[in-house]
Amino acid sequence: MGGVTAASLAPILLVLGDEELLATRAVSEAVARARAVDPDVDVREYQAGSLAVGEIAEMLSPSLFGGRRLLVLRAGQDARKDLAAALLAYAKNPDPDVQLVVLHLGAAKGKAFADGLKAAGATVVPAAKLKGHRERVAFVRDEVRRAGGTCTEDAAEALIAAVGNDLRELAAACSQLVADTDGRIGADTVARYYRGRVEVTGFTVADATMVGDVPGALEALRWALHVGVDPVPIADALADGVRTVARVASAGRGSPYQLASTLGMPPWKVERAQRQGRGWTPEGLVMAMRAAAECNAAVKGGAEDRAYALERAVFSVVAARQGGAR
Repeated sequence: MGGVTAASLAPILLVLGDEELLATRAVSEAVARARAVDPDVDVREYQAGSLAVGEIAEMLSPSLFGGRRLLVLRAGQDARKDLAAALLAYAKNPDPDVQLVVLHLGAAKGKAFADGLKAAGATVVPAAKLKGHRERVAFVRDEVRRAGGTCTEDAAEALIAAVGNDLRELAAACSQLVADTDGRIGADTVARYYRGRVEVTGFTVADATMVGDVPGALEALRWALHVGVDPVPIADALADGVRTVARVASAGRGSPYQLASTLGMPPWKVERAQRQGRGWTPEGLVMAMRAAAECNAAVKGGAEDRAYALERAVFSVVAARQGGAR
């Protein structure tokens, strides 16, 4: 990192948002920049919820042995009022040899603390989850550029359809594609690498359908069929998506880790089903299960147009979600 100087390091860095990949990357880049200035920088991490205000003075004071210090405060939204007040007081006159990196989810909890850091001049690094399809397309193209390649828009669309919306998986896919090619990524490149990735494309269709994203689901479906994915596992994935949301919804409220053992599912799958289940009612899920079953019967029973059966199922499941909404 040529050109990095102590003066160029932000004394207070506020990483704001709930996207784990972007937040983790922001911390890693802050550490790398600090080490470019001082390879022996003292890096320490703390959890805001378990940090006592009495530890602040020692934590933020310069080392007796000299040198730089970088402090990472995770879950800043959990900071108690006295801790937040002490940190905000420090932020008004930070030590030039100490860099403070605060991670904050960016929601209502602890908002006054985040706003206070901004008012004190903290450098804000956005790390919010990407909300729309266009943002994910831009993310993929940026990731390819970061890896030293170029990516067309249709290639980015194709990669999202093949891999899904998880940013970690998309970032890894971008890096792999650039490493394995000349770096010029087109839709044909993606098709070669992801042809037949049934377990990914099928569940990509299901994920979009369960949250009511008709354009995203149809785009993923058509891409999957275009690259040769068999319709049967797509129908299975859609049915599994409906069943999973229904099972998690019927289990009641609770953390993914609490429900995981009861339901016999990994916590990430429970968390995803809880997220997808927002907006669904029991009546809507019954309707969706009926539509998924009809789709399975048509696809596995040798319907003349299996692609049409899948498209009709996408519309029917989304209609069930909307029709059952209170």
